[in-house]
Amino acid sequence: MAITKAAPPQTGEDPGRSGREAEARRLSSPLVLTLLLVLGVLAQDPIRGALGAPVMQSWMTVFVAVMVQALPFLVLGVLLSAAIAVFVPPSFFARALPKRPALAVPVAGAAGAVLPGCECASVPVAGALVRRGVTPAAALAFLLSAPAINPIVLTATAVAFPGNPEMVLARFVASLLVACAMGWLWQRLGRADWLRPPARASYDGQGRGVAFWGSVRHDVMHAGGFLVVGAMAAATLKAVVPEGWLRMAADHPFVSVLALAILAVLLSICSEADAFVAASLSQFSLTARLAFLVVGPMVDLKLFAMQAGTFGRGFAVRFAPATFVLAVAVSVLTGAVLL
Repeated sequence: MAITKAAPPQTGEDPGRSGREAEARRLSSPLVLTLLLVLGVLAQDPIRGALGAPVMQSWMTVFVAVMVQALPFLVLGVLLSAAIAVFVPPSFFARALPKRPALAVPVAGAAGAVLPGCECASVPVAGALVRRGVTPAAALAFLLSAPAINPIVLTATAVAFPGNPEMVLARFVASLLVACAMGWLWQRLGRADWLRPPARASYDGQGRGVAFWGSVRHDVMHAGGFLVVGAMAAATLKAVVPEGWLRMAADHPFVSVLALAILAVLLSICSEADAFVAASLSQFSLTARLAFLVVGPMVDLKLFAMQAGTFGRGFAVRFAPATFVLAVAVSVLTGAVLL
């Protein structure tokens, strides 16, 4: 008796055909670029007229100035932070810190002055320190100080405020005070169940070269995007928002400080570039702009998300608001003394 193979069940639909149809419906990048170029050519007269308007000329001037000044510092900071994150073993920090937590906090905070790194790099480094046994209070002090008082950031601040060299000292003092105070505060009031140590190292299973360039690409794209957004916001404030509105907010000391502190949280600008955005907000007092520079590297939207992902949401919802309040208060006190 002949045995015949059973035919596969017919579902009425060819999977290969459906996949090809879906691929055909998908817009490719060259097609999208071609469509945008065609639209640009067709609408070149309205675009030329809009760009020629005085308000757009002012907007472009501020935007280009901020980007040109900030970009070299951003790239240099990303390269250095990637090198430290990949080539300096986290165990080095554990050996270098004092065993007593109360002494480890200021040492870790001061270490941020000699170890360049942006906010994006400081979070995984702090997570690696906690995972290797460093007291959380010291790791958190380093997390806050490294992106705020490192040499790249302080040099950028000096370039952005050539007529106000005291801004460099004020930023250094206020940021270091906040970092150490938050470390001590966590040591005294923090609970172990509020902080979830990271489960694995950031570069496990990768070669150093691959990890280095991967970190550079990620940070340039990530931080560069926020720099563009920050430069656009600064240009918009200068060119579009009526001068009277800005002057009204700037004339009230408390309102101006709080407004720029909240703006720093929302803009989420990389610390290597935020000084140039702050310098462009010339309507506001130096103390208000100091609050912008102190709050931004410690509390912003991207940092909150990174901290929640690294240490847990319970940590972030407690740590970020406390840091914001303390950073604003210390900025006001430091500004009153030094500015």
